[in-house]
Formats: sequence, C-alpha cells, structure tokens
Amino acid sequence: MSSADTWPYPRWIAHRGAGKLAPENTLAAFRLGAQYGFRMFECDVKLSCDGVPFLLHDATLQRTTNAQKALPPPVDTAHNAPDSIANSHTLVGGDYPWSVLAQLDAGSWHSRAFAGEPLPTLDAVAAYCIANGYLLNIEIKPTPGTERHTGEIVAQHTARLWQAQPVPPLLTSFQVEALQGAMETQPELPRGLLLDTLWTGWLETALTLGCQAIVCNHALWDRSSVTQAQSAGFRTLSYTVNDEWAAQRLIDLGTDGIITDRVDLFSPAG
Repeated sequence: MSSADTWPYPRWIAHRGAGKLAPENTLAAFRLGAQYGFRMFECDVKLSCDGVPFLLHDATLQRTTNAQKALPPPVDTAHNAPDSIANSHTLVGGDYPWSVLAQLDAGSWHSRAFAGEPLPTLDAVAAYCIANGYLLNIEIKPTPGTERHTGEIVAQHTARLWQAQPVPPLLTSFQVEALQGAMETQPELPRGLLLDTLWTGWLETALTLGCQAIVCNHALWDRSSVTQAQSAGFRTLSYTVNDEWAAQRLIDLGTDGIITDRVDLFSPAG
C-alpha cells in the first residue's frame, strides 16, 4: 500500500477499544466501542517472554491487572539473574509466559462490571475483528530492550492472521527500531511513525521506514506540519483527541484520522 493508494481506514478510531469507558486493551472494550458505532480500534501489543503477542499498554502489569496480588516474582531462567528480576518484583509484563498472563484479571481495576476480563492475545483480537469486519491500528509497544524483536514478531503474526483480509492492520510505534523490524520482516504491511514531539529528522525517518502515515500528538499539527507531511505523501493521524474543538480543528486542517477515548461523544459516521 502506497500513500497514493486509496486510504482504507476510517477517520474515527477508538483508543484502546473504548477509551475510559471499559478496561483498556480488552475485548470488552472493543465490544463497547463497537456498540457506539466504531469500526476501527487502536490497541497496544507487546510480547510475553515466550513470544506470544498480547495487549497491554504499560511496561508493567500493576495498573491494569491484579498482578500485584496474583503473581509471584518472575524467574529469569533465560538470563539466570535472580537478583535482577526475581528479587525486584517489578511485574514487567514481558517477563512472564503467556500461561501466567492468561490467568490475570484485567477488568476489576476499572469496575466490578468487568471483573474477570482477561488480557487478550493478538490472535483473539484478530478473530474478533475479522469476524465482525472491523479494522485495527496496532501500536507496537515493546518491553524496553526488545524493540526490533517485538516489531519483527508482531509483524509476522499480523501478516499470518490477516493474510486473507483485504485491509491489514496499520502498524505504528514510537520506537524506530520496532518499525524497522516490522519493515524488514513484513514490508507489505502499512506502517506509521508515532510522534510526541517533532524531533529533528522526523520526516526523513518516516520516509526511510517506508511509512504510510504520521501519527502525532494532536497539538503538533498545524498548517505547516500538515503540509510537510502530506506533501511528502503521508497520511496524517492524531492522538488522543477528546474535545470537540480539537477534533474540529484537525478536520479543518484536512487530517486523515482521529484517535479518541470519547466513543460516547463523537459519531464515527461524522
């Protein structure tokens, strides 16, 4: 897919499934976002220590699961370094195998209504989206130190899971190495560079990575930056847009995509 091709993704994208109305990065959130009419979702994907892509935003498990109570410290069998991991009990998601992560409650932190909601694998999200005709933006969210490897594995799984589908997920990341891994492994998958500042060389980096999109903190877009990006052939997307005035400004600027928590405020048909 080149930037000159017809852009297959809708303007409105539900952040982590349904913003703050459901536990983020769960199938419950996807189902709620869909009830509000959204047909494209953004989610964060990282790897378990045994290589299973699963959904989790933070590097650690404490905020959005019951891991603090449920899990013992991980055993670092790969590096044989019990003092560095086993004794610190940092609860880094990527330190645990999927068999352990699959047992966690990823819903109770949000509200009792979602108690027992599990962390989903990318495979489970793919099955849900494909069955319902929904589209996906996968933010590659590596555990620190695994950037390129995570990009490679997530891209491999994405290509396999969506191989028969007309529109693959859009792969995005703040981590250049993750996008490099994705590009080298599955160059046909569309990619986008995430930016929280317009650091020196951002446009050239996106070109080098063969990206189709630039995904910015919405405050970074103005007439100049939009023109720069679009003149270079990129689609222009924004995160995380939760106010009507901000959304209207981006629409007036001619940007292509808006990622929002407020699935209850914005009509995805608009």
